[in-house]
Amino acid sequence: MMKFLKIFEVVYLVIAIISIFEVIRSWGADSDRAYLFLLFGVVSLGMFFFRRFYRKRIEKRKQQ
Repeated sequence: MMKFLKIFEVVYLVIAIISIFEVIRSWGADSDRAYLFLLFGVVSLGMFFFRRFYRKRIEKRKQQ
């Protein structure tokens, strides 16, 4: 179970990195698309930190 939680954390981080790369790439040409990918990047980064916090809380609970 913990393996899957770690994998999903990494997936959210990869999505955030790809989204930020797309923001940089399309900033000058299509600003609407850039803002959409910026939103995806911020949400994915937030989900990464939320999932990591949640996983660590579960691991701590299992150790006790």
